[in-house]
Amino acid sequence: MRRRRNAKIIATVGPACSTEVMLAKLFEAGADVFRLNFSHGNHEDHKTRYDIIRGLDARFGRPIGILLDLQGPKLRVGEFKGGRALLVAGRKFRLDLNPGLGDQDRAPLPHPEVFRSLAPGTDLLLDDGRLRLKVGKCGTDFAETEVIVGGELSDHKGLNVPSAVLDVSSLTRKDIEDLNYGLELGVDWVALSFVQRAEDVAEARRLIADRAGIMTKLEKPAAIEHLDEIVALSDAVMVARGDLGVELPPEDVPGIQKRIIRACRQAGKPVVVATQMLDSMVHSPTPTRAEASDVATAVYDGADAVMLSAETAVGEYPTESISMMDRIIYRVERDPLYRKIMETEHHDPEATAADAITAAARQVAKTISAAAIVTFSSTGSTTLRCARERPSVPILGLTPRAATARRLALAWGVHSVQVEDLHSFSEMVTKAVAAASHEGFARTGEKIVVTAGLPFGTPGATNILRIALVQ
Repeated sequence: MRRRRNAKIIATVGPACSTEVMLAKLFEAGADVFRLNFSHGNHEDHKTRYDIIRGLDARFGRPIGILLDLQGPKLRVGEFKGGRALLVAGRKFRLDLNPGLGDQDRAPLPHPEVFRSLAPGTDLLLDDGRLRLKVGKCGTDFAETEVIVGGELSDHKGLNVPSAVLDVSSLTRKDIEDLNYGLELGVDWVALSFVQRAEDVAEARRLIADRAGIMTKLEKPAAIEHLDEIVALSDAVMVARGDLGVELPPEDVPGIQKRIIRACRQAGKPVVVATQMLDSMVHSPTPTRAEASDVATAVYDGADAVMLSAETAVGEYPTESISMMDRIIYRVERDPLYRKIMETEHHDPEATAADAITAAARQVAKTISAAAIVTFSSTGSTTLRCARERPSVPILGLTPRAATARRLALAWGVHSVQVEDLHSFSEMVTKAVAAASHEGFARTGEKIVVTAGLPFGTPGATNILRIALVQ
Protein backbone atom coordinates (compact mmCIF):
# COMPACT_ATOMS: atom_id res chain seq x y z
CA MET A 1 0.00 0.00 0.00
CA ARG A 2 2.72 2.44 -0.92
CA ARG A 3 1.31 5.91 -1.70
CA ARG A 4 2.47 7.61 -4.88
CA ARG A 5 2.51 11.06 -3.25
CA ASN A 6 4.12 12.87 -0.29
CA ALA A 7 1.31 15.05 1.14
CA LYS A 8 -1.16 13.05 3.22
CA ILE A 9 -4.97 12.95 3.33
CA ILE A 10 -7.13 13.09 6.48
CA ALA A 11 -10.71 11.82 6.12
CA THR A 12 -13.44 12.65 8.63
CA VAL A 13 -15.52 9.67 9.69
CA GLY A 14 -19.30 10.13 9.85
CA PRO A 15 -22.62 8.56 8.87
CA ALA A 16 -21.60 8.35 5.20
CA CYS A 17 -18.57 6.14 5.90
CA SER A 18 -18.91 4.33 9.22
CA THR A 19 -18.98 0.75 7.98
CA GLU A 20 -15.94 -1.46 7.56
CA VAL A 21 -16.61 -1.67 3.82
CA MET A 22 -16.71 2.11 3.39
CA LEU A 23 -13.71 2.83 5.61
CA ALA A 24 -11.69 0.21 3.72
CA LYS A 25 -12.67 1.89 0.44
CA LEU A 26 -11.56 5.29 1.76
CA PHE A 27 -8.22 3.88 2.86
CA GLU A 28 -7.66 2.18 -0.48
CA ALA A 29 -8.63 5.41 -2.25
CA GLY A 30 -5.93 7.30 -0.34
CA ALA A 31 -6.93 8.21 3.24
CA ASP A 32 -3.87 8.10 5.54
CA VAL A 33 -5.46 9.35 8.77
CA PHE A 34 -9.07 9.11 9.98
CA ARG A 35 -10.60 11.94 12.02
CA LEU A 36 -13.14 11.15 14.76
CA ASN A 37 -15.09 14.37 15.35
CA PHE A 38 -16.25 14.33 18.99
CA SER A 39 -18.59 17.27 18.33
CA HIS A 40 -20.95 14.59 16.99
CA GLY A 41 -21.81 11.05 18.03
CA ASN A 42 -21.33 9.27 21.34
CA HIS A 43 -18.50 7.24 22.80
CA GLU A 44 -20.00 3.96 21.62
CA ASP A 45 -20.15 5.25 18.02
CA HIS A 46 -16.53 6.35 18.12
CA LYS A 47 -15.33 3.08 19.67
CA THR A 48 -17.01 1.10 16.91
CA ARG A 49 -15.28 3.23 14.27
CA TYR A 50 -11.97 3.08 16.15
CA ASP A 51 -12.09 -0.73 16.28
CA ILE A 52 -12.83 -0.95 12.54
CA ILE A 53 -9.87 1.29 11.70
CA ARG A 54 -7.52 -0.71 13.90
CA GLY A 55 -8.77 -3.81 12.12
CA LEU A 56 -7.85 -2.21 8.80
CA ASP A 57 -4.34 -1.69 10.22
CA ALA A 58 -3.92 -5.44 10.46
CA ARG A 59 -5.83 -6.25 7.28
CA PHE A 60 -3.76 -4.00 5.02
CA GLY A 61 -0.49 -4.29 6.95
CA ARG A 62 -0.16 -0.51 7.10
CA PRO A 63 -0.18 1.87 10.10
CA ILE A 64 -3.23 4.15 9.94
CA GLY A 65 -3.45 7.29 12.06
CA ILE A 66 -6.52 8.16 14.15
CA LEU A 67 -7.20 11.80 15.08
CA LEU A 68 -9.56 12.67 17.95
CA ASP A 69 -10.98 16.16 17.34
CA LEU A 70 -12.27 17.75 20.55
CA GLN A 71 -15.32 20.01 20.37
CA GLY A 72 -14.01 22.83 22.57
CA PRO A 73 -16.18 25.55 24.13
CA LYS A 74 -19.28 26.47 22.14
CA LEU A 75 -20.67 29.94 22.77
CA ARG A 76 -24.37 30.06 21.88
CA VAL A 77 -27.34 32.32 22.52
CA GLY A 78 -30.35 30.88 24.34
CA GLU A 79 -33.91 30.42 23.09
CA PHE A 80 -36.44 32.83 21.56
CA LYS A 81 -40.21 33.17 21.70
CA GLY A 82 -41.38 31.15 18.72
CA GLY A 83 -37.87 29.83 18.18
CA ARG A 84 -36.56 32.86 16.28
CA ALA A 85 -36.45 36.65 16.07
CA LEU A 86 -35.66 39.25 13.40
CA LEU A 87 -32.82 41.65 14.24
CA VAL A 88 -33.06 44.92 12.32
CA ALA A 89 -29.96 46.89 11.32
CA GLY A 90 -29.65 50.14 13.24
CA ARG A 91 -31.73 48.98 16.21
CA LYS A 92 -30.56 48.22 19.73
CA PHE A 93 -30.21 44.62 20.89
CA ARG A 94 -29.37 43.42 24.39
CA LEU A 95 -27.57 40.26 25.46
CA ASP A 96 -27.72 39.24 29.13
CA LEU A 97 -27.70 36.36 31.62
CA ASN A 98 -31.49 36.45 32.11
CA PRO A 99 -32.70 32.98 31.01
CA GLY A 100 -36.05 34.34 29.81
CA LEU A 101 -37.00 33.75 26.16
CA GLY A 102 -35.56 36.29 23.73
CA ASP A 103 -37.25 38.51 21.16
CA GLN A 104 -36.28 41.19 18.62
CA ASP A 105 -34.90 43.38 21.44
CA ARG A 106 -32.89 40.93 23.59
CA ALA A 107 -31.59 37.39 23.92
CA PRO A 108 -30.16 35.25 26.72
CA LEU A 109 -26.44 34.57 26.50
CA PRO A 110 -25.55 32.06 29.26
CA HIS A 111 -21.81 32.75 29.19
CA PRO A 112 -20.62 35.15 31.94
CA GLU A 113 -17.04 34.73 30.67
CA VAL A 114 -18.04 36.55 27.48
CA PHE A 115 -19.35 39.61 29.34
CA ARG A 116 -16.16 39.76 31.43
CA SER A 117 -14.13 40.09 28.22
CA LEU A 118 -16.17 42.79 26.44
CA ALA A 119 -15.49 46.49 26.05
CA PRO A 120 -17.32 49.27 24.21
CA GLY A 121 -16.68 48.97 20.48
CA THR A 122 -16.22 45.18 20.50
CA ASP A 123 -17.73 43.40 17.51
CA LEU A 124 -19.90 40.33 18.08
CA LEU A 125 -20.71 37.84 15.34
CA LEU A 126 -23.76 35.58 15.37
CA ASP A 127 -24.71 32.52 13.31
CA ASP A 128 -21.29 31.98 11.65
CA GLY A 129 -20.85 35.70 11.02
CA ARG A 130 -24.16 36.25 9.22
CA LEU A 131 -25.21 38.84 11.82
CA ARG A 132 -22.96 41.50 13.34
CA LEU A 133 -23.42 43.54 16.51
CA LYS A 134 -21.29 46.32 18.03
CA VAL A 135 -21.09 46.64 21.81
CA GLY A 136 -22.00 50.00 23.33
CA LYS A 137 -22.53 49.83 27.06
CA CYS A 138 -21.60 46.59 28.86
CA GLY A 139 -21.17 45.08 32.30
CA THR A 140 -20.45 41.77 33.98
CA ASP A 141 -23.90 40.39 33.12
CA PHE A 142 -25.09 42.29 30.05
CA ALA A 143 -24.13 44.02 26.80
CA GLU A 144 -26.14 46.70 25.03
CA THR A 145 -25.35 46.51 21.32
CA GLU A 146 -26.28 48.03 17.99
CA VAL A 147 -27.26 45.74 15.12
CA ILE A 148 -24.80 46.45 12.29
CA VAL A 149 -25.84 43.58 10.00
CA GLY A 150 -29.30 42.23 10.74
CA GLY A 151 -31.20 39.09 9.90
CA GLU A 152 -33.10 36.23 11.45
CA LEU A 153 -31.61 34.70 14.60
CA SER A 154 -32.89 31.38 15.93
CA ASP A 155 -32.37 29.26 19.05
CA HIS A 156 -28.84 28.24 20.07
CA LYS A 157 -26.99 29.93 17.22
CA GLY A 158 -23.27 30.40 17.77
CA LEU A 159 -21.51 33.58 18.91
CA ASN A 160 -17.97 34.66 18.05
CA VAL A 161 -15.94 37.44 19.67
CA PRO A 162 -13.08 37.92 17.19
CA SER A 163 -11.24 40.80 18.85
CA ALA A 164 -11.19 39.60 22.46
CA VAL A 165 -9.31 36.91 24.38
CA LEU A 166 -12.01 35.18 26.40
CA ASP A 167 -11.49 34.05 29.97
CA VAL A 168 -12.27 30.44 29.14
CA SER A 169 -10.23 27.24 28.96
CA SER A 170 -9.97 25.49 25.62
CA LEU A 171 -10.95 22.25 27.39
CA THR A 172 -14.50 21.93 28.70
CA ARG A 173 -15.73 19.21 31.06
CA LYS A 174 -17.03 17.32 28.01
CA ASP A 175 -13.65 17.68 26.29
CA ILE A 176 -11.80 16.23 29.28
CA GLU A 177 -14.19 13.26 29.40
CA ASP A 178 -13.79 12.74 25.64
CA LEU A 179 -10.02 13.14 25.90
CA ASN A 180 -9.68 10.54 28.65
CA TYR A 181 -11.88 8.14 26.71
CA GLY A 182 -9.91 8.62 23.49
CA LEU A 183 -6.57 8.17 25.23
CA GLU A 184 -7.83 4.94 26.79
CA LEU A 185 -8.79 3.73 23.31
CA GLY A 186 -5.34 4.65 22.01
CA VAL A 187 -5.86 7.50 19.52
CA ASP A 188 -2.71 8.78 17.85
CA TRP A 189 -3.48 12.50 17.66
CA VAL A 190 -5.66 14.90 19.65
CA ALA A 191 -6.87 18.10 17.97
CA LEU A 192 -7.41 21.02 20.35
CA SER A 193 -10.17 23.50 19.55
CA PHE A 194 -10.59 27.13 20.73
CA VAL A 195 -6.89 27.68 21.40
CA GLN A 196 -6.24 31.36 22.12
CA ARG A 197 -2.77 31.33 23.71
CA ALA A 198 0.20 29.08 24.37
CA GLU A 199 -1.06 28.32 27.88
CA ASP A 200 -4.02 26.42 26.37
CA VAL A 201 -1.61 24.00 24.67
CA ALA A 202 0.46 23.67 27.85
CA GLU A 203 -2.70 22.75 29.79
CA ALA A 204 -3.48 20.00 27.29
CA ARG A 205 0.13 18.76 27.45
CA ARG A 206 -0.18 18.25 31.20
CA LEU A 207 -3.20 16.01 30.64
CA ILE A 208 -1.99 14.15 27.55
CA ALA A 209 1.76 13.92 28.22
CA ASP A 210 3.17 11.71 25.45
CA ARG A 211 0.15 9.40 25.12
CA ALA A 212 -0.82 11.09 21.83
CA GLY A 213 0.43 13.88 19.60
CA ILE A 214 -1.14 17.30 20.16
CA MET A 215 -2.50 18.99 17.04
CA THR A 216 -3.40 22.61 17.73
CA LYS A 217 -6.25 23.99 15.64
CA LEU A 218 -5.57 27.61 14.75
CA GLU A 219 -9.06 29.08 14.43
CA LYS A 220 -8.93 32.18 16.68
CA PRO A 221 -7.28 35.49 15.69
CA ALA A 222 -5.76 35.74 19.17
CA ALA A 223 -3.80 32.53 18.53
CA ILE A 224 -2.16 34.01 15.43
CA GLU A 225 -0.65 36.73 17.62
CA HIS A 226 1.17 33.97 19.56
CA LEU A 227 1.91 31.76 16.55
CA ASP A 228 5.55 30.92 17.25
CA GLU A 229 4.97 29.98 20.91
CA ILE A 230 1.96 27.82 20.03
CA VAL A 231 3.83 26.04 17.23
CA ALA A 232 6.75 25.37 19.58
CA LEU A 233 4.47 23.70 22.14
CA SER A 234 2.46 21.69 19.60
CA ASP A 235 3.31 18.42 17.86
CA ALA A 236 1.32 19.47 14.78
CA VAL A 237 -0.93 22.35 13.70
CA MET A 238 -4.20 22.57 11.78
CA VAL A 239 -5.16 25.65 9.76
CA ALA A 240 -8.86 25.58 10.68
CA ARG A 241 -10.10 27.99 8.06
CA GLY A 242 -13.80 27.69 8.94
CA ASP A 243 -13.70 29.68 12.16
CA LEU A 244 -10.78 31.80 10.96
CA GLY A 245 -12.97 32.81 8.02
CA VAL A 246 -15.77 33.81 10.40
CA GLU A 247 -13.65 35.86 12.79
CA LEU A 248 -11.33 37.41 10.19
CA PRO A 249 -12.05 39.13 6.88
CA PRO A 250 -11.99 36.45 4.14
CA GLU A 251 -9.23 38.28 2.31
CA ASP A 252 -6.93 37.86 5.34
CA VAL A 253 -7.23 34.05 5.55
CA PRO A 254 -5.01 33.06 2.56
CA GLY A 255 -2.07 35.09 3.82
CA ILE A 256 -2.46 33.73 7.35
CA GLN A 257 -2.62 30.20 5.95
CA LYS A 258 0.73 30.70 4.22
CA ARG A 259 2.22 32.27 7.35
CA ILE A 260 1.16 29.29 9.49
CA ILE A 261 2.50 26.74 7.00
CA ARG A 262 5.83 28.54 6.81
CA ALA A 263 6.14 28.73 10.62
CA CYS A 264 5.39 25.00 10.96
CA ARG A 265 7.80 24.01 8.22
CA GLN A 266 10.55 26.03 9.82
CA ALA A 267 9.87 24.37 13.18
CA GLY A 268 9.62 20.90 11.61
CA LYS A 269 6.04 20.40 12.85
CA PRO A 270 3.44 18.73 10.58
CA VAL A 271 0.81 21.19 9.34
CA VAL A 272 -2.68 20.38 8.07
CA VAL A 273 -4.90 22.59 5.91
CA ALA A 274 -8.61 22.00 6.54
CA THR A 275 -12.20 23.13 5.89
CA GLN A 276 -14.25 23.25 2.68
CA MET A 277 -11.41 22.01 0.49
CA LEU A 278 -13.73 20.09 -1.86
CA ASP A 279 -17.00 21.30 -0.37
CA SER A 280 -19.07 21.03 -3.54
CA MET A 281 -18.33 17.29 -3.59
CA VAL A 282 -20.70 16.85 -0.65
CA HIS A 283 -23.38 16.74 -3.36
CA SER A 284 -21.40 16.54 -6.62
CA PRO A 285 -19.08 13.82 -8.02
CA THR A 286 -16.60 16.48 -9.19
CA PRO A 287 -15.23 19.62 -7.51
CA THR A 288 -15.18 23.16 -8.81
CA ARG A 289 -11.98 24.33 -10.48
CA ALA A 290 -11.51 26.80 -7.62
CA GLU A 291 -11.60 23.96 -5.08
CA ALA A 292 -9.04 21.95 -7.05
CA SER A 293 -6.84 25.04 -7.08
CA ASP A 294 -7.32 25.47 -3.31
CA VAL A 295 -6.05 21.95 -2.60
CA ALA A 296 -3.17 22.46 -5.03
CA THR A 297 -2.17 25.73 -3.34
CA ALA A 298 -1.87 24.01 0.04
CA VAL A 299 0.34 21.34 -1.54
CA TYR A 300 2.51 23.89 -3.36
CA ASP A 301 2.94 25.70 -0.02
CA GLY A 302 4.34 22.48 1.48
CA ALA A 303 1.50 21.36 3.78
CA ASP A 304 2.00 17.91 5.29
CA ALA A 305 -1.67 17.00 4.91
CA VAL A 306 -5.01 18.24 3.60
CA MET A 307 -8.29 17.32 5.27
CA LEU A 308 -11.80 16.44 4.17
CA SER A 309 -14.68 17.11 6.57
CA ALA A 310 -18.31 16.98 5.40
CA GLU A 311 -17.14 15.57 2.06
CA THR A 312 -16.47 12.17 3.65
CA ALA A 313 -18.49 12.41 6.89
CA VAL A 314 -21.92 13.14 5.40
CA GLY A 315 -21.30 13.61 1.69
CA GLU A 316 -22.80 11.64 -1.18
CA TYR A 317 -19.39 10.96 -2.77
CA PRO A 318 -16.88 10.16 0.02
CA THR A 319 -14.71 7.78 -2.01
CA GLU A 320 -14.69 10.07 -5.03
CA SER A 321 -13.63 12.98 -2.78
CA ILE A 322 -10.61 11.03 -1.51
CA SER A 323 -9.69 9.92 -5.04
CA MET A 324 -9.94 13.48 -6.35
CA MET A 325 -7.73 14.84 -3.58
CA ASP A 326 -5.22 12.04 -4.24
CA ARG A 327 -5.12 12.93 -7.95
CA ILE A 328 -4.66 16.64 -7.30
CA ILE A 329 -1.76 16.03 -4.91
CA TYR A 330 -0.15 13.57 -7.31
CA ARG A 331 -0.36 16.02 -10.21
CA VAL A 332 1.03 18.95 -8.20
CA GLU A 333 4.00 16.96 -6.88
CA ARG A 334 5.00 16.02 -10.41
CA ASP A 335 5.02 19.61 -11.57
CA PRO A 336 8.68 20.76 -11.95
CA LEU A 337 7.63 24.03 -10.29
CA TYR A 338 6.69 22.13 -7.12
CA ARG A 339 10.22 20.83 -6.61
CA LYS A 340 11.65 24.30 -7.31
CA ILE A 341 9.35 25.75 -4.65
CA MET A 342 10.41 23.09 -2.13
CA GLU A 343 14.07 23.94 -2.78
CA THR A 344 13.50 27.70 -2.65
CA GLU A 345 11.49 27.49 0.57
CA HIS A 346 14.05 25.20 2.16
CA HIS A 347 15.11 26.38 5.62
CA ASP A 348 18.71 26.38 6.82
CA PRO A 349 19.45 23.68 9.38
CA GLU A 350 19.87 24.63 13.00
CA ALA A 351 23.38 24.48 14.46
CA THR A 352 22.97 20.97 15.87
CA ALA A 353 24.48 17.62 14.95
CA ALA A 354 21.01 16.18 14.32
CA ASP A 355 20.07 18.93 11.85
CA ALA A 356 23.47 18.76 10.16
CA ILE A 357 23.20 15.00 9.62
CA THR A 358 19.62 15.24 8.31
CA ALA A 359 20.41 18.10 5.94
CA ALA A 360 23.42 16.14 4.70
CA ALA A 361 21.23 13.08 4.13
CA ARG A 362 18.95 15.09 1.86
CA GLN A 363 21.90 16.42 -0.15
CA VAL A 364 23.66 13.05 -0.33
CA ALA A 365 20.48 11.34 -1.52
CA LYS A 366 20.09 13.91 -4.27
CA THR A 367 23.77 13.76 -5.31
CA ILE A 368 24.00 9.97 -5.59
CA SER A 369 20.42 9.55 -6.90
CA ALA A 370 19.50 7.35 -3.94
CA ALA A 371 16.25 5.41 -4.12
CA ALA A 372 15.18 6.50 -0.62
CA ILE A 373 16.23 7.86 2.75
CA VAL A 374 15.68 5.34 5.55
CA THR A 375 15.38 6.62 9.11
CA PHE A 376 15.19 4.72 12.37
CA SER A 377 13.47 6.36 15.33
CA SER A 378 11.62 5.18 18.45
CA THR A 379 9.90 8.51 19.02
CA GLY A 380 9.67 9.67 15.40
CA SER A 381 11.89 12.73 15.91
CA THR A 382 14.58 11.60 13.43
CA THR A 383 11.92 10.86 10.80
CA LEU A 384 10.09 14.17 11.32
CA ARG A 385 13.39 16.03 11.02
CA CYS A 386 13.94 14.32 7.68
CA ALA A 387 10.41 15.24 6.53
CA ARG A 388 11.18 18.87 7.39
CA GLU A 389 13.93 18.78 4.78
CA ARG A 390 11.41 17.89 2.04
CA PRO A 391 13.88 15.60 0.20
CA SER A 392 13.39 14.71 -3.44
CA VAL A 393 13.33 10.98 -2.61
CA PRO A 394 10.88 8.97 -0.46
CA ILE A 395 11.35 8.65 3.31
CA LEU A 396 11.09 5.16 4.76
CA GLY A 397 10.56 5.55 8.51
CA LEU A 398 11.43 2.47 10.57
CA THR A 399 10.32 2.33 14.21
CA PRO A 400 9.89 -0.39 16.84
CA ARG A 401 6.72 1.28 18.19
CA ALA A 402 3.30 0.85 16.57
CA ALA A 403 2.15 4.16 18.09
CA THR A 404 5.03 6.02 16.44
CA ALA A 405 4.37 4.37 13.09
CA ARG A 406 0.72 5.44 13.21
CA ARG A 407 1.57 8.97 14.30
CA LEU A 408 4.01 9.29 11.38
CA ALA A 409 1.17 8.48 8.96
CA LEU A 410 0.47 12.24 9.10
CA ALA A 411 3.97 13.38 8.14
CA TRP A 412 4.94 14.53 4.64
CA GLY A 413 6.63 11.90 2.50
CA VAL A 414 6.92 9.28 5.26
CA HIS A 415 6.13 5.63 4.64
CA SER A 416 6.34 4.22 8.16
CA VAL A 417 7.06 0.59 8.95
CA GLN A 418 7.12 -1.11 12.34
CA VAL A 419 10.18 -3.31 12.86
CA GLU A 420 11.68 -5.20 15.77
CA ASP A 421 13.83 -3.20 18.15
CA LEU A 422 17.44 -2.96 17.01
CA HIS A 423 20.65 -3.19 19.02
CA SER A 424 23.38 -2.00 16.67
CA PHE A 425 23.79 0.29 13.69
CA SER A 426 24.98 -2.54 11.46
CA GLU A 427 21.79 -4.42 12.27
CA MET A 428 19.85 -1.29 11.43
CA VAL A 429 21.53 -0.98 8.01
CA THR A 430 20.63 -4.61 7.27
CA LYS A 431 17.02 -3.96 8.27
CA ALA A 432 16.95 -0.75 6.23
CA VAL A 433 18.11 -2.52 3.08
CA ALA A 434 15.60 -5.33 3.61
CA ALA A 435 12.72 -2.91 4.27
CA ALA A 436 13.56 -0.71 1.28
CA SER A 437 13.49 -3.77 -0.96
CA HIS A 438 10.40 -5.38 0.59
CA GLU A 439 8.33 -2.16 0.56
CA GLY A 440 9.17 -1.50 -3.09
CA PHE A 441 11.37 1.55 -2.62
CA ALA A 442 14.66 0.16 -3.93
CA ARG A 443 15.78 -2.57 -6.30
CA THR A 444 18.97 -4.60 -6.37
CA GLY A 445 21.93 -2.38 -7.26
CA GLU A 446 20.32 0.84 -6.04
CA LYS A 447 21.57 2.89 -3.10
CA ILE A 448 19.79 4.14 -0.02
CA VAL A 449 20.82 6.71 2.60
CA VAL A 450 20.40 5.57 6.21
CA THR A 451 20.21 7.87 9.25
CA ALA A 452 19.69 7.14 12.94
CA GLY A 453 20.69 8.29 16.38
CA LEU A 454 22.89 6.37 18.79
CA PRO A 455 22.23 5.28 21.41
CA PHE A 456 18.87 4.04 20.06
CA GLY A 457 15.80 5.43 21.81
CA THR A 458 17.33 8.84 22.57
CA PRO A 459 15.00 11.55 21.19
CA GLY A 460 16.70 14.03 18.87
CA ALA A 461 20.03 12.18 18.81
CA THR A 462 20.38 11.77 15.03
CA ASN A 463 24.14 11.45 14.61
CA ILE A 464 24.94 8.76 11.98
CA LEU A 465 24.63 8.69 8.19
CA ARG A 466 25.43 5.71 5.99
CA ILE A 467 25.12 4.92 2.27
CA ALA A 468 24.05 1.33 1.68
CA LEU A 469 23.76 -0.77 -1.46
CA VAL A 470 20.70 -2.94 -1.98
CA GLN A 471 21.86 -6.46 -2.85
